[in-house]
Amino acid sequence: MTTESTEPAGPAEPTAASGGGGARAWLRERSELGVCLLLFALGVLVLTDAITMDVDIAQRGPIGPRTVPFVVGAGLLLVGALLAVDVLRGGRGEAEGGEDVDLDEPADWRTVLLLTGVFLGAAALIGPLGFPIAGALLFWGAAYALGSRHYDRDPLIAAGLSLFTYFVFDNLLGVPLPGGPLMGVL
Repeated sequence: MTTESTEPAGPAEPTAASGGGGARAWLRERSELGVCLLLFALGVLVLTDAITMDVDIAQRGPIGPRTVPFVVGAGLLLVGALLAVDVLRGGRGEAEGGEDVDLDEPADWRTVLLLTGVFLGAAALIGPLGFPIAGALLFWGAAYALGSRHYDRDPLIAAGLSLFTYFVFDNLLGVPLPGGPLMGVL
């Protein structure tokens, strides 16, 4: 008398001996490990930079400029390690549904180039014009590049957002931003 299995026969798993690709196939099935490696490398970079940061703690108080990089670096290492454990246990990310994205449509290079130009222009103008003016041009240009055509409202919102950002960073957070020609006025 023989006993037969009631489980259906599935496809055999490829192994190195059967010519299935071995390590390359194993890594291809666990491509999320690349993200884990990237997170780990970024965490090490941030922590190394925080450790080598030259600060005088007597001027800053007990919580200095190293605190946030240490927290971010440790968080990157922790997330990378947890993701690696999940991937090695068989966890897999679900494929993106694409939401409302039509994958057959070409990329919108006009928007990408406009945003690139706006960012580079703001970076070039922040020195001579200061953050309030360069920031306003950055915010208005980004809104324009992303499709907003409210020519009366957008510059006002951009100027208000830029001034608000300038005051928050300069006065509340103590991060000096260049004021440019408006330095005496602000």
